[in-house]
Amino acid sequence: MKILFLNKDYILKAISMKEVIEEDEKAFVITSDKNANIPLRTNVDIKKYKGQVLYMPGYLPEEEISGQKIISIYPENINKNLPSAPSTMILLDAQTGFVKAIIDGTILTRLRTGAMSGVASKYLSRKDSKIFLLIGTGGQAQSQLEAVLTVRQIEEVYVSDTNFKRAQDFSFEMQEKFKDKFNVKIMPVKSPNDIVPKADIITTVTTSKTPSFDGKLIKKGTHINSIGSYTPDAQETPVEVLKKSSKIYFDSYDAVLSETGDVIIPINKGEFSKDKITGEIGQLIKGNKKPRENDDEITWFKAVGTAVLDLVVGEKIYKKAIKNNIGEFLEF
Repeated sequence: MKILFLNKDYILKAISMKEVIEEDEKAFVITSDKNANIPLRTNVDIKKYKGQVLYMPGYLPEEEISGQKIISIYPENINKNLPSAPSTMILLDAQTGFVKAIIDGTILTRLRTGAMSGVASKYLSRKDSKIFLLIGTGGQAQSQLEAVLTVRQIEEVYVSDTNFKRAQDFSFEMQEKFKDKFNVKIMPVKSPNDIVPKADIITTVTTSKTPSFDGKLIKKGTHINSIGSYTPDAQETPVEVLKKSSKIYFDSYDAVLSETGDVIIPINKGEFSKDKITGEIGQLIKGNKKPRENDDEITWFKAVGTAVLDLVVGEKIYKKAIKNNIGEFLEF
């Protein structure tokens, strides 16, 4: 049996962010149409090292895609110069159950997670958005940045982190990386609240237990992507975002309501009602729900990520790699 092995370099050679955004759109529609057999992911606490291991299996019958991603969340890895979310994706032949590919799940996760904000920003942010605030500089940050730059002609990016040196280093690195691809200025900022009043798009990608910025400062017309919080006790998004937003979309209604403190905490406190949820982003993509209706609306997208994304994007990477003779085969 031959298994295709795809590391980071192979993956980045096989697929572009624009293509990942397109695949995420397909995955969101599959999720909303309920055309997937995706159990809620299993979380295993590794308390000694302040980590968690998440198991995300799934099967897409219409697409005949099967597999499982194993992802570990270790926030303190950033202090060891290691990815805070190392991961491996295993793709199976849906007809036989044999493993057909082992994919670097860390880069897959970064790409498909960044693309989630790209999709949401494409459908919900103002088309003339120019100023982007990125909060968090961990392993997910680069793809979050690239995805928003891919769908909107951003002129200024402001980067915030609890460690200002990390914000400085990240800004310099990204300015160099994307200088030939995007006409944008990327700058560190000591406090996100200095930028919130003028930001057109805000993306939070942190593991913070408490709100990462002052929601009272949001201006009319802002779109917010909340990507980081994935446990019931983590609330990186200020409750004011939920209260001010006229359009609220989730990647998966059930997953968000069962997994993230961004929604669970304000609901339990009586500060937010499920009635305010507009729907799933897949419904919006299909045209079954309303997009932004004017330039004054504040919109919010909350995602926790599902195995559908990994399966769809992973399969696309696999097919493109096979077609273009990318990667290496392991004999098993």
